[in-house]
Amino acid sequence: MPSIRGVYDFPGPVAEAATKLKDRGFNDLEIYAPSAFPELDDVIDDKPSGVRRWTLIGGLLGVVCGYSMTIWMSFDWPTMIGGKPFASIPPYTVIGFELTILFGGIATLLGLLVVGGLPYGKFGEVDNAYSPRFSAEEIGLVVSCSERDVAEVDALLRATAAKEVDLVEA
Repeated sequence: MPSIRGVYDFPGPVAEAATKLKDRGFNDLEIYAPSAFPELDDVIDDKPSGVRRWTLIGGLLGVVCGYSMTIWMSFDWPTMIGGKPFASIPPYTVIGFELTILFGGIATLLGLLVVGGLPYGKFGEVDNAYSPRFSAEEIGLVVSCSERDVAEVDALLRATAAKEVDLVEA
């Protein structure tokens, strides 16, 4: 699947081109910029991260494990103190809370690795679309598209004041 790379000097035209591409159904976009620009973040990040689901699942698993472990232990080794029930929820809340934090943190780390696709690629593998000048002064917009859409994407990038547009094999 080919990729088309457009090189820009300013973030405004990149945001405009990325918005037009997304409106036309091209969702596989990659932007290389020397620093963070808010208008580029607004264009690319249109949906919330999936990491928060991992955190929620980890937290719920932690609270369930915390309460079930303490209740199971109280019935396994019953100690009657003052006629109180063996499984009393208030004393076990601290353990449930702590395991919620622990499991939630571990699940967040795993979610970052899975959702972020880390480790990325193979060591020593070079992205053909990246150019060192994107770390210095220019901004690059790379669009992955099918063979039949190459002309349309090329025309759109040129219409949004791209300094340079070229075909990159991905």
